[in-house]
Amino acid sequence: MLEIKPKVPAEGLTIAEAAERTGVSVHTLRYYERAGLVVTGIDRTPGGRRRYHHHDLRWIDTCTRLRATGMPIRTLRRYAELVAAGNGNEAERLALLEAHRADVAERLAELQEHLARIDHKVTTYRSRLAEGSAEGLWDPRR
Repeated sequence: MLEIKPKVPAEGLTIAEAAERTGVSVHTLRYYERAGLVVTGIDRTPGGRRRYHHHDLRWIDTCTRLRATGMPIRTLRRYAELVAAGNGNEAERLALLEAHRADVAERLAELQEHLARIDHKVTTYRSRLAEGSAEGLWDPRR
């Protein structure tokens, strides 16, 4: 969970301050709103400027993490709709998150396999360099 430091003032944060605190751009914050990913209406000043509160920053953190793990916008939008709808749809939310978790776990396993192959190559190169011989290493001209 995002730890908001320093504490969000009662009057909230400007969009620029929220962007800085969450690590996403102002453009991304506006996009999240337009794309229907925001579960509550972002508070506005009497002049119409956005004001972000602690719960907004926590939700933005959730969206950012789900996107960073490859959740499609359509799926994230559906999750946001379910959350915004309130109680009674927790089983559907859980199913959505479990499906995404399975996808992430599958991709992680694939990446682990790739990493193991890279580690093998690194070990081979280190060994050959320590021996002073590049003999037997892959040569594109062969």
